[in-house]
Parts: sequence; C-alpha cells; structure tokens
Amino acid sequence: VQLQAFGGGLVQTGGSLRLSCAASGRISSINAMGWYRQAPRKQRELVTYINNVNSTYYSDSVKGRFTISRDGAANTNYLQMNNLKAEDTAVYYCAARAGPRASEYWGQGTKVTVSS
Repeated sequence: VQLQAFGGGLVQTGGSLRLSCAASGRISSINAMGWYRQAPRKQRELVTYINNVNSTYYSDSVKGRFTISRDGAANTNYLQMNNLKAEDTAVYYCAARAGPRASEYWGQGTKVTVSS
C-alpha cells in the first residue's frame, strides 16, 4: 500500500484546510486509514482514523473541529480541519493499516502551519 498526502499549507487562526490522502496498491486490504501529526519538539500523535465500517475516532484536541471521511471507493480519505488553532501546527502524516496483520503504512508528511 502506498499513501500520498496533499493539502497542507499556511492558514490563519480560525481558518480551514482540507487534507487528502490517496492510497494505491493493495487498497482492498486496507482496514483503516487515518492521520497522525507531529508538532515541533513533540511526539507523533494519533489525530483521527476511519475504518472499513466507517467508525471514526478523534483525539480530544480535535473533536468537533476535524472531520475525517473517505470516498466510495475507499482509496482516498479526507481530513477537513475547521477552526484551526496555533496548536494544530504540525506535520500531518497519513497512515493506514492493511492486511490480516494490520500492518502499518505511512505517507509522506504534509505541513500545516496555523498563524495567529
């Protein structure tokens, strides 16, 4: 499984951005897709994921502001980020779990900068 992320950029506090993550390869084996982020000098953290039955998870820090969704073919997911805050500034990584062992796959990071 290969993952490619799009959509980072610079936005002002309170603004919105949408990230996309396109999967290719053995997409039929994907069990769940989601996003992690890593802010400067901090550990990478799980932000959100969506699984094959469309159950979702959100970290408390983004709940109510971020929405993850995926297209019908399940090979692209979207992260709509609203009401962005300075603390959302980070490199966002698309990730997926696939196959019977739920192996992890990672895309390249996309940088999100929220300026006050």
